[in-house]
Amino acid sequence: MSKKLKIAVLVSGSGSNLQVLIDQMQAGKLNVDIIGVISNVADAYAVTRAKNAGLRTVVLSHVPNGKRMGIKTFEKHTLELLSEWQPDVVVLAGFMRVLSAEFIAQVPCPMINLHPSLLPNYKGLDTHARVLAAGEAQHGCSVHVVTAELDAGQVLTQAVLAVRHHDTAQSLQQRVQKLEHQLVPFTLELMSKGVLDLNHLQQSANFVALPYRLWLD
Repeated sequence: MSKKLKIAVLVSGSGSNLQVLIDQMQAGKLNVDIIGVISNVADAYAVTRAKNAGLRTVVLSHVPNGKRMGIKTFEKHTLELLSEWQPDVVVLAGFMRVLSAEFIAQVPCPMINLHPSLLPNYKGLDTHARVLAAGEAQHGCSVHVVTAELDAGQVLTQAVLAVRHHDTAQSLQQRVQKLEHQLVPFTLELMSKGVLDLNHLQQSANFVALPYRLWLD
């Protein structure tokens, strides 16, 4: 049986993955309810996408005196919102700040992140250029559990493509982004159907020995 997942989304950028979730939710193709969107960037286009969709949207970018909001203040307000909203899962979709171990431990549900590489390879930034420089034959993206160690949580799902001889970092980024738009809904669908057990996911860092993979080219 499929359960409608209540999800909260944290964003910083254009929000293309958020838009995919909005579109699939509104079309009835994905059994989720986006109960709130939080952005740490006031003018992120993801904020516009969320508001256009009529979603509850909160911007936590600056304090009243105009200074940029510090990460501790952001985390405090975000925890208050998540405690109020009670999502089943938090999705980091292009969220570009490193969260503290204390925050991660206090989030009241599992939290997942999308990373543009086949983890555990190529953690961190500039993954596409690094993959090309290393001469890799394959590349892709991963959805993983968020832990205190950057990009080190249990990998849940991956989407894979073959690197082409004429690929550049930009073309590879564009190709991987198409995979991202399929992988995030795929992962949430597995969660809604109970294939990925949210309760077990919250308790164990070793929920699955190998990720579920989509091979796309």
